[in-house]
Amino acid sequence: MTGVPDAVAATVRELRRPVCAYVYDAAVLRARAAALRAALPAGVALCYAVKANGDPRVLAALAGAVDGFDVASGGELALARAAAPDGLIVFAGPAKTEAELAAAAAAGAVVNAESALELRRLAALPGAASARLALRVNRPGPALSGSHTMAGAPTPFGIDEADLPDAVALARSLGLDPIGFHLHAVSNNLDAAAHARFVTDALGWSESTAARLGVRLRYVNVGGGFGVDYAGGREFDLAALAAIPARPADGPRLVVEPGRWLAAPAGWYAAEVLDLKRVHGQWFAVLRGGTHHFRLPAAWGYSHPFTVLPVDDWPYGYARPSVRDGAVSVAGELCTPRDVLARQVNVGLLRVGDVLAFGNAGAYGWDISHHDFLRHPHPEVVWLP
Repeated sequence: MTGVPDAVAATVRELRRPVCAYVYDAAVLRARAAALRAALPAGVALCYAVKANGDPRVLAALAGAVDGFDVASGGELALARAAAPDGLIVFAGPAKTEAELAAAAAAGAVVNAESALELRRLAALPGAASARLALRVNRPGPALSGSHTMAGAPTPFGIDEADLPDAVALARSLGLDPIGFHLHAVSNNLDAAAHARFVTDALGWSESTAARLGVRLRYVNVGGGFGVDYAGGREFDLAALAAIPARPADGPRLVVEPGRWLAAPAGWYAAEVLDLKRVHGQWFAVLRGGTHHFRLPAAWGYSHPFTVLPVDDWPYGYARPSVRDGAVSVAGELCTPRDVLARQVNVGLLRVGDVLAFGNAGAYGWDISHHDFLRHPHPEVVWLP
Protein backbone atom coordinates (compact mmCIF):
# COMPACT_ATOMS: atom_id res chain seq x y z
CA MET A 1 0.00 0.00 0.00
CA THR A 2 1.36 3.42 -0.99
CA GLY A 3 2.95 5.27 1.89
CA VAL A 4 3.07 2.30 4.25
CA PRO A 5 5.78 -0.38 4.03
CA ASP A 6 4.45 -3.85 3.28
CA ALA A 7 5.69 -5.23 6.60
CA VAL A 8 3.87 -2.51 8.52
CA ALA A 9 0.63 -2.98 6.55
CA ALA A 10 0.78 -6.75 7.06
CA THR A 11 1.35 -6.29 10.78
CA VAL A 12 -1.61 -3.92 11.09
CA ARG A 13 -3.92 -6.34 9.32
CA GLU A 14 -3.08 -9.06 11.87
CA LEU A 15 -3.98 -6.92 14.89
CA ARG A 16 -7.11 -7.49 16.93
CA ARG A 17 -10.17 -5.43 16.05
CA PRO A 18 -10.92 -2.61 16.38
CA VAL A 19 -7.35 -1.79 15.41
CA CYS A 20 -5.55 0.83 17.48
CA ALA A 21 -1.77 0.54 17.55
CA TYR A 22 1.66 2.01 17.17
CA VAL A 23 3.99 0.04 14.92
CA TYR A 24 7.71 0.79 15.13
CA ASP A 25 10.58 -0.44 12.99
CA ALA A 26 13.95 -0.64 14.75
CA ALA A 27 15.75 -1.05 11.42
CA VAL A 28 14.56 2.40 10.34
CA LEU A 29 16.03 3.94 13.50
CA ARG A 30 19.40 2.35 12.86
CA ALA A 31 19.38 3.28 9.17
CA ARG A 32 18.57 6.92 9.94
CA ALA A 33 21.40 7.11 12.46
CA ALA A 34 23.84 5.56 9.97
CA ALA A 35 22.81 8.00 7.22
CA LEU A 36 23.19 11.01 9.50
CA ARG A 37 26.55 9.87 10.81
CA ALA A 38 27.81 9.42 7.25
CA ALA A 39 26.69 12.96 6.38
CA LEU A 40 28.38 14.62 9.35
CA PRO A 41 32.11 15.39 9.45
CA ALA A 42 34.22 12.74 11.12
CA GLY A 43 34.55 13.20 14.83
CA VAL A 44 31.15 14.80 15.45
CA ALA A 45 29.38 13.17 18.42
CA LEU A 46 25.84 12.06 17.58
CA CYS A 47 23.43 11.93 20.51
CA TYR A 48 19.76 10.97 20.35
CA ALA A 49 17.34 13.40 22.05
CA VAL A 50 15.32 11.07 24.26
CA LYS A 51 12.43 13.54 24.55
CA ALA A 52 11.36 12.68 20.99
CA ASN A 53 10.48 9.12 21.99
CA GLY A 54 11.56 7.65 25.30
CA ASP A 55 10.47 4.06 24.73
CA PRO A 56 13.36 1.95 26.08
CA ARG A 57 13.29 -0.05 22.84
CA VAL A 58 14.09 3.12 20.88
CA LEU A 59 17.15 3.69 23.05
CA ALA A 60 18.15 0.04 22.79
CA ALA A 61 17.90 0.14 18.99
CA LEU A 62 20.04 3.27 18.81
CA ALA A 63 22.56 2.44 21.53
CA GLY A 64 25.05 0.95 19.10
CA ALA A 65 24.39 3.52 16.38
CA VAL A 66 24.84 6.80 18.29
CA ASP A 67 27.48 8.10 20.67
CA GLY A 68 25.05 8.80 23.48
CA PHE A 69 21.86 10.50 24.55
CA ASP A 70 20.52 13.97 25.25
CA VAL A 71 18.24 13.93 28.30
CA ALA A 72 16.10 16.53 30.02
CA SER A 73 14.92 14.83 33.22
CA GLY A 74 15.96 12.33 35.83
CA GLY A 75 13.69 9.75 34.22
CA GLU A 76 15.36 10.17 30.84
CA LEU A 77 18.76 10.03 32.53
CA ALA A 78 17.88 6.64 34.01
CA LEU A 79 16.77 5.37 30.58
CA ALA A 80 20.02 6.57 28.98
CA ARG A 81 22.20 4.96 31.64
CA ALA A 82 20.35 1.66 31.26
CA ALA A 83 20.64 1.68 27.46
CA ALA A 84 24.31 2.69 27.20
CA PRO A 85 26.13 2.80 30.56
CA ASP A 86 29.36 3.99 28.92
CA GLY A 87 27.82 6.35 26.36
CA LEU A 88 27.94 10.12 26.35
CA ILE A 89 25.04 11.69 28.25
CA VAL A 90 24.25 15.38 28.04
CA PHE A 91 21.64 16.87 30.39
CA ALA A 92 19.77 20.06 29.45
CA GLY A 93 16.50 21.63 30.56
CA PRO A 94 15.63 24.83 32.42
CA ALA A 95 14.26 23.29 35.64
CA LYS A 96 16.75 20.72 36.91
CA THR A 97 16.16 19.75 40.52
CA GLU A 98 18.95 19.23 43.02
CA ALA A 99 18.32 15.48 42.86
CA GLU A 100 18.60 15.52 39.07
CA LEU A 101 21.81 17.53 39.15
CA ALA A 102 23.27 15.09 41.65
CA ALA A 103 22.26 12.10 39.53
CA ALA A 104 23.69 13.71 36.38
CA ALA A 105 26.99 14.50 38.08
CA ALA A 106 27.21 10.96 39.50
CA ALA A 107 26.57 9.52 36.02
CA GLY A 108 29.37 11.59 34.49
CA ALA A 109 26.92 13.44 32.27
CA VAL A 110 27.70 16.83 30.79
CA VAL A 111 25.39 19.24 32.61
CA ASN A 112 24.29 22.09 30.35
CA ALA A 113 23.68 24.74 33.02
CA GLU A 114 20.93 27.22 32.23
CA SER A 115 21.27 29.90 34.92
CA ALA A 116 23.42 31.34 37.67
CA LEU A 117 21.21 29.68 40.28
CA GLU A 118 21.72 26.32 38.61
CA LEU A 119 25.48 26.86 38.84
CA ARG A 120 25.12 27.45 42.57
CA ARG A 121 22.99 24.33 42.98
CA LEU A 122 25.54 22.27 41.09
CA ALA A 123 28.45 23.69 43.08
CA ALA A 124 26.73 22.76 46.36
CA LEU A 125 26.86 19.05 45.51
CA PRO A 126 29.58 16.82 46.97
CA GLY A 127 32.39 16.42 44.42
CA ALA A 128 31.02 19.23 42.24
CA ALA A 129 34.51 20.33 41.22
CA SER A 130 34.79 17.26 39.02
CA ALA A 131 31.39 17.77 37.35
CA ARG A 132 31.36 18.11 33.56
CA LEU A 133 29.82 21.54 33.07
CA ALA A 134 28.80 23.43 29.95
CA LEU A 135 26.95 26.74 29.80
CA ARG A 136 23.77 26.95 27.76
CA VAL A 137 23.72 30.34 26.05
CA ASN A 138 20.76 32.11 24.50
CA ARG A 139 22.48 34.18 21.85
CA PRO A 140 20.71 37.22 20.31
CA GLY A 141 19.90 37.67 16.68
CA PRO A 142 17.68 35.86 14.17
CA ALA A 143 17.27 32.19 14.87
CA LEU A 144 16.85 29.38 12.39
CA SER A 145 13.38 28.85 10.99
CA GLY A 146 11.44 26.02 12.57
CA SER A 147 8.42 25.10 14.63
CA HIS A 148 9.79 26.12 18.04
CA THR A 149 12.31 28.89 18.70
CA MET A 150 14.60 28.13 21.64
CA ALA A 151 17.17 30.92 21.34
CA GLY A 152 17.56 34.32 19.74
CA ALA A 153 14.32 35.40 21.43
CA PRO A 154 12.91 35.77 24.96
CA THR A 155 12.55 32.16 26.13
CA PRO A 156 13.25 30.40 29.44
CA PHE A 157 16.20 28.57 27.89
CA GLY A 158 19.82 29.33 28.60
CA ILE A 159 21.84 32.26 29.87
CA ASP A 160 21.46 35.59 28.10
CA GLU A 161 24.69 36.20 26.18
CA ALA A 162 25.02 39.58 27.90
CA ASP A 163 25.23 37.76 31.24
CA LEU A 164 27.73 35.13 30.08
CA PRO A 165 30.88 36.85 31.43
CA ASP A 166 29.29 37.00 34.88
CA ALA A 167 28.24 33.34 34.62
CA VAL A 168 31.78 32.25 33.73
CA ALA A 169 33.18 34.30 36.62
CA LEU A 170 30.62 32.81 38.98
CA ALA A 171 31.42 29.27 37.87
CA ARG A 172 35.11 29.85 38.52
CA SER A 173 34.42 31.38 41.94
CA LEU A 174 32.44 28.26 42.83
CA GLY A 175 35.27 25.95 41.80
CA LEU A 176 33.59 24.82 38.57
CA ASP A 177 35.41 24.47 35.24
CA PRO A 178 33.16 25.04 32.19
CA ILE A 179 34.21 22.87 29.26
CA GLY A 180 32.21 24.76 26.65
CA PHE A 181 28.80 25.87 25.47
CA HIS A 182 25.38 24.52 24.58
CA LEU A 183 23.70 26.54 21.79
CA HIS A 184 20.53 24.69 20.78
CA ALA A 185 18.41 27.24 18.91
CA VAL A 186 15.36 25.74 17.19
CA SER A 187 13.18 22.67 16.73
CA ASN A 188 12.14 21.19 13.38
CA ASN A 189 14.17 23.23 10.92
CA LEU A 190 13.87 21.99 7.33
CA ASP A 191 16.61 24.14 5.80
CA ALA A 192 19.71 21.95 6.08
CA ALA A 193 21.98 24.48 4.37
CA ALA A 194 20.95 27.12 6.91
CA HIS A 195 21.53 24.59 9.66
CA ALA A 196 25.06 23.93 8.44
CA ARG A 197 25.71 27.69 8.45
CA PHE A 198 24.33 27.87 12.01
CA VAL A 199 26.67 25.11 13.18
CA THR A 200 29.64 26.77 11.49
CA ASP A 201 28.78 30.10 13.11
CA ALA A 202 28.28 28.43 16.50
CA LEU A 203 31.75 26.89 16.30
CA GLY A 204 33.35 30.23 15.43
CA TRP A 205 31.42 32.05 18.15
CA SER A 206 32.37 29.40 20.72
CA GLU A 207 36.06 29.61 19.90
CA SER A 208 36.20 33.41 19.98
CA THR A 209 34.04 33.67 23.11
CA ALA A 210 36.02 31.02 24.94
CA ALA A 211 39.26 32.85 24.12
CA ARG A 212 37.81 36.17 25.29
CA LEU A 213 36.53 34.73 28.58
CA GLY A 214 39.46 32.44 29.27
CA VAL A 215 37.47 29.21 28.93
CA ARG A 216 39.47 26.15 27.82
CA LEU A 217 37.10 25.04 25.07
CA ARG A 218 36.58 21.28 24.87
CA TYR A 219 32.87 21.01 23.98
CA VAL A 220 30.43 22.75 21.63
CA ASN A 221 26.88 21.40 21.64
CA VAL A 222 24.70 22.80 18.86
CA GLY A 223 21.62 20.79 19.83
CA GLY A 224 19.28 19.17 17.35
CA GLY A 225 16.48 20.68 15.32
CA PHE A 226 16.79 18.62 12.12
CA GLY A 227 13.30 18.82 10.68
CA VAL A 228 10.58 16.53 9.36
CA ASP A 229 7.93 17.88 6.99
CA TYR A 230 4.74 16.19 8.21
CA ALA A 231 2.26 17.80 5.86
CA GLY A 232 4.35 18.32 2.71
CA GLY A 233 7.15 16.81 0.70
CA ARG A 234 10.25 18.71 1.85
CA GLU A 235 13.26 16.79 3.11
CA PHE A 236 16.07 17.88 5.37
CA ASP A 237 18.95 17.52 2.88
CA LEU A 238 21.73 15.69 4.68
CA ALA A 239 24.16 16.45 1.87
CA ALA A 240 24.15 20.11 2.94
CA LEU A 241 25.78 19.14 6.24
CA ALA A 242 29.03 18.59 4.35
CA ALA A 243 29.54 22.36 4.65
CA ILE A 244 30.21 21.99 8.39
CA PRO A 245 33.98 22.35 8.92
CA ALA A 246 35.96 19.17 9.49
CA ARG A 247 36.81 18.60 13.12
CA PRO A 248 40.50 18.84 14.03
CA ALA A 249 41.75 16.10 16.31
CA ASP A 250 42.82 18.61 18.94
CA GLY A 251 39.72 20.81 18.68
CA PRO A 252 36.62 20.94 20.88
CA ARG A 253 34.18 18.07 20.59
CA LEU A 254 31.18 19.02 18.46
CA VAL A 255 27.90 17.45 19.62
CA VAL A 256 24.60 17.27 17.72
CA GLU A 257 21.39 16.03 19.33
CA PRO A 258 18.64 15.17 16.82
CA GLY A 259 15.52 13.39 18.04
CA ARG A 260 12.62 13.96 15.67
CA TRP A 261 14.64 13.34 12.50
CA LEU A 262 15.86 9.98 13.78
CA ALA A 263 12.63 8.67 15.30
CA ALA A 264 9.67 10.10 13.37
CA PRO A 265 9.94 7.90 10.24
CA ALA A 266 10.33 4.77 12.38
CA GLY A 267 6.76 4.85 13.69
CA TRP A 268 3.20 4.53 12.34
CA TYR A 269 -0.03 5.13 14.20
CA ALA A 270 -2.87 2.93 12.97
CA ALA A 271 -6.53 3.33 13.97
CA GLU A 272 -9.71 1.70 12.69
CA VAL A 273 -12.67 3.70 11.40
CA LEU A 274 -15.58 3.09 13.80
CA ASP A 275 -18.11 5.38 12.16
CA LEU A 276 -18.68 7.58 9.12
CA LYS A 277 -21.20 10.39 9.37
CA ARG A 278 -22.21 13.51 7.49
CA VAL A 279 -22.79 16.55 9.74
CA HIS A 280 -23.67 20.03 8.41
CA GLY A 281 -22.50 19.01 4.97
CA GLN A 282 -19.13 17.51 5.97
CA TRP A 283 -18.08 13.88 6.28
CA PHE A 284 -16.35 12.72 9.46
CA ALA A 285 -14.48 9.46 9.97
CA VAL A 286 -14.48 8.63 13.68
CA LEU A 287 -11.58 6.48 14.83
CA ARG A 288 -10.85 4.04 17.61
CA GLY A 289 -8.09 6.39 18.71
CA GLY A 290 -7.25 10.06 18.34
CA THR A 291 -5.21 12.88 19.79
CA HIS A 292 -4.91 11.22 23.21
CA HIS A 293 -2.55 8.82 21.41
CA PHE A 294 -1.14 11.08 18.68
CA ARG A 295 -1.44 14.70 19.78
CA LEU A 296 0.96 16.36 17.37
CA PRO A 297 -1.53 17.29 14.58
CA ALA A 298 -3.88 19.00 17.03
CA ALA A 299 -1.04 20.67 18.92
CA TRP A 300 0.44 22.11 15.74
CA GLY A 301 -2.82 22.68 13.87
CA TYR A 302 -2.15 20.74 10.68
CA SER A 303 -3.68 17.76 8.88
CA HIS A 304 -1.48 14.71 9.24
CA PRO A 305 -1.27 12.62 6.05
CA PHE A 306 -2.63 9.09 6.22
CA THR A 307 -2.99 6.00 4.09
CA VAL A 308 -6.19 3.95 3.94
CA LEU A 309 -5.55 0.27 4.59
CA PRO A 310 -8.65 -1.47 3.19
CA VAL A 311 -10.25 -4.19 5.30
CA ASP A 312 -12.69 -6.17 3.16
CA ASP A 313 -14.19 -8.23 5.96
CA TRP A 314 -17.65 -6.97 6.99
CA PRO A 315 -19.39 -9.63 9.11
CA TYR A 316 -22.58 -7.67 9.77
CA GLY A 317 -26.01 -8.02 8.23
CA TYR A 318 -26.54 -4.30 7.73
CA ALA A 319 -25.09 -1.96 5.10
CA ARG A 320 -21.49 -0.83 5.47
CA PRO A 321 -21.19 2.98 5.64
CA SER A 322 -18.73 4.36 3.09
CA VAL A 323 -17.53 7.50 1.37
CA ARG A 324 -16.33 7.45 -2.23
CA ASP A 325 -14.41 10.27 -3.92
CA GLY A 326 -15.12 12.80 -1.19
CA ALA A 327 -13.49 14.96 1.46
CA VAL A 328 -13.36 13.55 4.98
CA SER A 329 -12.22 14.95 8.32
CA VAL A 330 -10.64 12.39 10.61
CA ALA A 331 -11.74 12.66 14.24
CA GLY A 332 -10.98 10.62 17.32
CA GLU A 333 -13.05 9.04 20.04
CA LEU A 334 -12.73 11.87 22.59
CA CYS A 335 -15.59 14.12 23.69
CA THR A 336 -14.01 17.29 22.34
CA PRO A 337 -14.23 18.94 18.89
CA ARG A 338 -10.45 19.40 18.98
CA ASP A 339 -9.82 15.67 18.69
CA VAL A 340 -9.02 15.89 14.97
CA LEU A 341 -6.06 14.38 13.14
CA ALA A 342 -6.86 15.59 9.60
CA ARG A 343 -9.39 17.93 8.04
CA GLN A 344 -11.20 17.65 4.72
CA VAL A 345 -8.86 15.19 3.03
CA ASN A 346 -9.99 13.67 -0.27
CA VAL A 347 -10.32 9.88 -0.25
CA GLY A 348 -11.04 7.48 -3.10
CA LEU A 349 -12.93 5.01 -0.94
CA LEU A 350 -13.23 4.87 2.83
CA ARG A 351 -15.44 2.46 4.75
CA VAL A 352 -16.21 1.74 8.37
CA GLY A 353 -13.79 -1.02 9.34
CA ASP A 354 -10.92 0.24 7.18
CA VAL A 355 -7.76 1.29 9.01
CA LEU A 356 -5.98 4.62 8.67
CA ALA A 357 -2.18 4.51 9.00
CA PHE A 358 -0.40 7.76 9.89
CA GLY A 359 3.29 7.77 9.03
CA ASN A 360 6.05 9.85 10.65
CA ALA A 361 4.49 9.09 14.04
CA GLY A 362 7.61 7.80 15.77
CA ALA A 363 8.56 11.09 17.46
CA TYR A 364 6.48 13.42 19.64
CA GLY A 365 3.49 11.15 19.14
CA TRP A 366 2.63 8.93 22.07
CA ASP A 367 5.14 10.68 24.35
CA ILE A 368 3.43 14.09 24.27
CA SER A 369 -0.18 12.86 24.30
CA HIS A 370 -2.73 12.92 27.13
CA HIS A 371 -3.06 9.14 27.32
CA ASP A 372 -5.66 8.76 30.03
CA PHE A 373 -8.20 11.43 29.14
CA LEU A 374 -11.54 9.54 29.10
CA ARG A 375 -9.66 6.36 30.08
CA HIS A 376 -9.89 4.65 26.70
CA PRO A 377 -7.62 1.60 26.31
CA HIS A 378 -4.09 2.43 25.25
CA PRO A 379 -3.00 1.40 21.74
CA GLU A 380 -1.10 -1.80 21.17
CA VAL A 381 2.62 -1.34 20.57
CA VAL A 382 4.27 -3.61 18.01
CA TRP A 383 7.97 -3.63 17.16
CA LEU A 384 9.46 -4.87 13.92
CA PRO A 385 13.07 -6.08 14.36
